[in-house]
Amino acid sequence: MMTRSLYDYIPHHHTKDKLDHVAKPVRVSEQLPQGNAFARFNSWFAVRVTTGVGTMWCAYAFAALAFVSLPSAIASGNPVTLVSWISQTFLQLVLLSVIIVGQNVLATAADKRAEATFNDADAVLHEVVKLQEHLAAQDEVLQRLLDEKAAS
Repeated sequence: MMTRSLYDYIPHHHTKDKLDHVAKPVRVSEQLPQGNAFARFNSWFAVRVTTGVGTMWCAYAFAALAFVSLPSAIASGNPVTLVSWISQTFLQLVLLSVIIVGQNVLATAADKRAEATFNDADAVLHEVVKLQEHLAAQDEVLQRLLDEKAAS
């Protein structure tokens, strides 16, 4: 008695990659240039500077640095100088760090959501594989019943 399935399952190539453990979540380190030493150094340096500047402690330090020149801006009595100090010195220095901190917080939240979505997709994939196995088992039972009926 030959068992055959009533349905030939052909997995999607993404499903096959996932089941073969080829597909993995993308990590930031995988996005950095892997080429020449200069490109790797530039990426490393940019990440280090961004990590250093993207802290609230750096924002506080920049604010303190900006306040050093505030008395001169006020003493000038020139409103243009005061506006210039606010916009070009204080806001640019302090907001730079604060914006980077905010972006880091948002990126962390996005990474958590992406990881949760990946895990959900992985769980659904495994559930579907189990469903395919269940259907194959049912196909075997149905085929056996059909073979028995044909033999009688």
